[in-house]
Amino acid sequence: MSVTLPVFAIERHRLTTDGQGVTTLVGAYGCPLRCRYCINPHAWDPSTLKGCRSMTPQQLYERVRVDDLYFLATGGGVTFGGGESLLHAPFIAAFRQICGPKWHLAVETSLHVPAENLEQVLEVADEFIVDIKDMDEGVYASYTGQPQGPVRDNLRILAAAVTDRQVQIRIPRIPSYNTDDHVRRSLEQIREMGFTQTEVFDYILNKKKLK
Repeated sequence: MSVTLPVFAIERHRLTTDGQGVTTLVGAYGCPLRCRYCINPHAWDPSTLKGCRSMTPQQLYERVRVDDLYFLATGGGVTFGGGESLLHAPFIAAFRQICGPKWHLAVETSLHVPAENLEQVLEVADEFIVDIKDMDEGVYASYTGQPQGPVRDNLRILAAAVTDRQVQIRIPRIPSYNTDDHVRRSLEQIREMGFTQTEVFDYILNKKKLK
């Protein structure tokens, strides 16, 4: 039985924000976190699931290959986001088998998934764009509603399995949750793990009341 992906958005012709070159961002439903300023609450709210389209890897390939020339000319491709893209690791692996090695595949992830999910895509993903929230366990739990353990475990797996240039770590400044000192210490810990491609940014707040 073929794996399917609950897709809530497909956005074409994106530049600089979701990996290299021209990319198509595929937004998939599902997330283990409940971040207080979530920018995509529809990605985990069950009431929005009916708006998703269930797609097989072949169906997604047929949909996005219209931009094949853009991908090849710019070194771009498809970026899987969400929600949490690595909840759908088997789909990503199956999609790589169909699209072949020519496209750049990136995953946007919090890394808050079982290690086996990450391991399924280590050899098929070209780039990991990781939003770690914050490396302070208290800040992380308060902001996401989940323990931080899986993130640290998966960061270690990434550090050992792929090259530094394949991983971009994003650390947000989160109003009312972390401070500049928290961000500085997060950067220090990330660099001690061997990651050098980092970005600190100000979170775009979504003040919609969470359900």
